[in-house]
Parts: sequence; structure tokens; C-alpha cells
Amino acid sequence: MKLQPLLLLHGALGSKAQLAGIKKELDPHYEVHSMDFEGHGDKPSDRDFRMEHFTENVVSFLDEHNLGSVSIFGYSMGGYVALNLARQDPDRVKRIVTYGTKFDWRPETAAKEVKMLDPDLIQAKVPHFAAHLDTVHQGTNWKDVLSKTAKMMLALGENPPLTPSTLSKIDQPVLIGIGSEDNMVSLGESENTAATLKNGELKVLDRYKHPIEKNDPAILTNMISSFILESDENG
Repeated sequence: MKLQPLLLLHGALGSKAQLAGIKKELDPHYEVHSMDFEGHGDKPSDRDFRMEHFTENVVSFLDEHNLGSVSIFGYSMGGYVALNLARQDPDRVKRIVTYGTKFDWRPETAAKEVKMLDPDLIQAKVPHFAAHLDTVHQGTNWKDVLSKTAKMMLALGENPPLTPSTLSKIDQPVLIGIGSEDNMVSLGESENTAATLKNGELKVLDRYKHPIEKNDPAILTNMISSFILESDENG
């Protein structure tokens, strides 16, 4: 029997490598695909980071791999891109599971996030993280990744594509996952998003944190599979 396709989308500052543990767990059960957004990992880019560009990246990937419609797991920024794709091109998306995705983008929340993206400060205070970013982003300069991400976040704060109005028009089943110890995303914004979606559900993982690498991939895999299978059985 042909396995159903499942696409994994990474978070800001990351690459598809950060989802390798989850991919390994899911591989026996799905036709699993993962990709780097432009300007991340091995993918160079001379464009600014924008949600529209990352959404285009997903459509191009689906076309290149002859994938008509897929279920998507999106971590953090990847979840935002997945929902934006469902809004813009609903025929390409079957169902979505997000984990640690921030939806409350306003000028003040964006400014707070951008403060943590100073490359000089990171290099001075957290040199091991700077070295990690340098290793992850072979196709570009890690400082450019930080700078472009900061600009994208400020733009999101001014004009977020996902609002209560646009979210309420998404028909696909969506599971909003969040860790109880996530220090970037609030439970309130996750609850509000799940309630705003036509077919939204919320899943809180007790004692789980925002960085996906710090969580058990088997538990995250179970969350993903349970929702996708449940959605399949229900239609």
C-alpha cells in the first residue's frame, strides 16, 4: 500500500536537520519529505526572508516532487508557513500539525523577539550557539540569517498574514501543539488560534520546551500520527 505523503517544515534559524529525529520515527509509516527554506541550511538566497517567499518554496518543492496535496508538520515558523499555504492554496494541504508556532505578532511582540537576534551579542555571550548556527547554515552566512529573520519578524509584527479573519477561513483539520514550558509562545495565543480555526484542536505537551531538539521525538511523532490518522478516519 502506498504511504501517504507528509512534509516536515523547520523553524526560524533552523534547517531540515533539526527534524531528523522526527523524520526517522515517521519514515516507516509515511512517505516523509523535508526541505530547507531559502536562505537556511544548504539553500542560498539573495532575497529578504518573507512568509510569502517561504510559502513559494513549499509550493515549488511539492511541484518538483509531484506531490499534489500533503499533510504537513510545521515546527515554529514552519507551522506558520503551513497555515499560510493552507490559506493561499488550500488544495495543496490535507491537514496540519504545528508545534511551538507563534501567532501573536504585533509590533511589541516582534520587537521583543528581535532583541534576541543580535549576532554580536550571541557570539559574545553564547559562542556555542553561534558555532552551531555557522554549522547549520552552510549555504549562507549565519549572521545574515539572523539579520533577515529579524527583519521578517518586524514585518510580521506590522502586517501578519495570519489574523483571526484569515485563520477562520481555513477549512483543513489543524492541531496546534505547544509545550507547557515554551518560553516563546503563550498558551493563550495557541488556545485562541485553535478556537479561531474551523477545525482546530489544541494539544499541550506537559513539561515540553520550545526548542524541538530538547523534546522526545517519539512523543512528538505520536502527536503527529494520532491527529493525521484521526483526521483520515473522520473523513
